[in-house]
Amino acid sequence: MGGRTGATSVAELVEAARGGSPRAVARLVSLVEDGASRPDRDDLAARLREAMALLAPHTGRAHVVGLTGAPGVGKSTSTSALVTELRRLGRRVGVLAVDPSSPFSGGALLGDRIRMGDHATDAGVYIRSMASRGHLGGLAWSTPQALRVLDAAGFDVVLVETVGVGQSEVEIAGLADTTVVLLAPGMGDGIQAAKAGILEVGDLYVVNKADRDGADQVRRELRGMLNLADRPADAWKQPILPTVAQTGEGVAAVAEQLDAHRAWLADTGALDRRRRRRARAEVEAIAMTALRRTWAGFAGGASLDDLADDVVAGRRDPYAAADRLLDTTANG
Repeated sequence: MGGRTGATSVAELVEAARGGSPRAVARLVSLVEDGASRPDRDDLAARLREAMALLAPHTGRAHVVGLTGAPGVGKSTSTSALVTELRRLGRRVGVLAVDPSSPFSGGALLGDRIRMGDHATDAGVYIRSMASRGHLGGLAWSTPQALRVLDAAGFDVVLVETVGVGQSEVEIAGLADTTVVLLAPGMGDGIQAAKAGILEVGDLYVVNKADRDGADQVRRELRGMLNLADRPADAWKQPILPTVAQTGEGVAAVAEQLDAHRAWLADTGALDRRRRRRARAEVEAIAMTALRRTWAGFAGGASLDDLADDVVAGRRDPYAAADRLLDTTANG
């Protein structure tokens, strides 16, 4: 039997998760988070590798949707409203809500499972808060592997709500099939997204709190800026949709456009290209993490600390030190 998590083997957990067990899904996501946060634990690394190998043949079906935007635009309320609409359409929905990390425990600080309590008893919804643990980009380091768990567990749509950290929010575009950028009037700048550098990454733009003064102006300014972009004639035309997430107004149109974008991605081959890019980034990140462990921990030869001392003392320049590090690593 394979590696064990508690009293249950990884293989048994994967089988149970694929059978719809929320407890098994939760334990696999916990394994992902523990394995990512403790790369020094060889036992966790082995179980995580086994889990990813068993999950891999069952992935690739879920529509991964990223929701991002500046703090205060109503991301959590919009996510909850979208879950309600997707459930009305009969979809199984997973939510990964990436929260800032607690400075005390390192765990998720805001707790979207509490904020989205309306869905807590729905067996067709799985909601997980994940701590960013200081990782820049609005995502947790372990988010890609957690997505694989929910995908293999049979969720039709996986919503990833980011922390909301300004310019770094663009990272979600590399992870999602469809990226939804949320804005709201009265935030001090009608096109606050322009300053965050996220006008280039959205597939759908949602002006939430559309019942407030200034919402129409935000939409007009946003459309004007999008029209200035140099895009191919056959590119996807990003819709700008008004919503009032608090009441659910306009959310059905958002779900409809998500389906339209997914169909466009599949028809044009863009879905495969995006997922290939995502897989490449994931493989590279895992490989770089392994290399850093090797560089930091190998015995014999020049250690990274020794080379840093040489650079500070002027005995080597940083390029020569890097060459020495690579040579030592390559030669064992």
